[in-house]
Amino acid sequence: MELFWYIVLMFMLGMYVILDGYDFGAGIVHLFFAKTEEEKTAVTKSIGPFWDANEVWLIAGGGVLFFAFPTLYASSFSGFYLPLMMVLWLLIFRAVGLELRGQFHNSLWEGFWDKAFGIASLLLALFFGAALGNVVRGVNLGMVENGVSTQESHYFFLALWNPTFDPLAHQQGVIDWFTLLMGILAVVTLTIHGANWVILKTSSSLNERLRIIIFRLNFVLLFLVIISIMSWQYVRPVPFHNFKEHLWLWIFPIIAAVGLLGQFRIRMFKKDSTGFMFSTLFIFGSFATSVASLFPNLLPSTNEVNPSLTIYNTAANDYGLSVGLNWFIIAAILVVAYFVIQFRVFKGKLDNIDYGGH
Repeated sequence: MELFWYIVLMFMLGMYVILDGYDFGAGIVHLFFAKTEEEKTAVTKSIGPFWDANEVWLIAGGGVLFFAFPTLYASSFSGFYLPLMMVLWLLIFRAVGLELRGQFHNSLWEGFWDKAFGIASLLLALFFGAALGNVVRGVNLGMVENGVSTQESHYFFLALWNPTFDPLAHQQGVIDWFTLLMGILAVVTLTIHGANWVILKTSSSLNERLRIIIFRLNFVLLFLVIISIMSWQYVRPVPFHNFKEHLWLWIFPIIAAVGLLGQFRIRMFKKDSTGFMFSTLFIFGSFATSVASLFPNLLPSTNEVNPSLTIYNTAANDYGLSVGLNWFIIAAILVVAYFVIQFRVFKGKLDNIDYGGH
């Protein structure tokens, strides 16, 4: 049962990254590339019917984490308390920016909420990328000092950054050069993903310019991917040992590579959906590769005193996991039905919908 709920949790988090990821990317596009009122309106229309539903995947993932892996939930929400509070406020500001922007047609009012929406989207992409970097790097479980655990084996707490900015420092921080690199990688990835979504769902004059931007950003993305893989091996030696033992796992890096390389042909695609498909493949393949490399760890330990938190030593008892399965089946049916209806209702271009224009 632990493995089943682990797959469910990773699926939900993966869906959140893909679906709400294009919302973040659209916000970044809105901040930097949408110049006219028409272009800004097109960006908000592209995500208007979807963004709040996409955030449900984050809530659902948190619920599964709380239910199926309570030890990990308690450890993570205490250890990452400060960045989690920052993420919460950024989610609020992004939503408020979208909803309040059209309440008054005043340039100062609209400009303020435009910036709130765009900057919050940018920082959320950065923080979620840094969060993955923290998981990959691991944390000092038990707050070990001089070989002695000063706290419970699953407890840790991270400052926002450490003075050395070194991911291998004894006193770790949420932000160091490695997690910052992962954050920047996430920002570029989701900017491309969001731009592809805007192209898919609108007929804006912005679209041709976005194709050129995607093509150029893809070179930056390729460079960042190479640097991040090299850095990963520095932070966590032998990070891909699971791929040596299970060769079928290589399908995930291959999917990521296909998605990345396919985006170099963005200006040649005849269908607007092709670019979004390739950016989705890259995100899915990259996320799955990271998950597969860490398995069965959920949160690695950087010391040898306390073990890493895994799907086995953090899971709830078998009875609770079994009972939860019945409710999960009902919830899964409702969610699938909701998303099928939503995407059918809002299929095609969204240029003619009225969103945010109160």
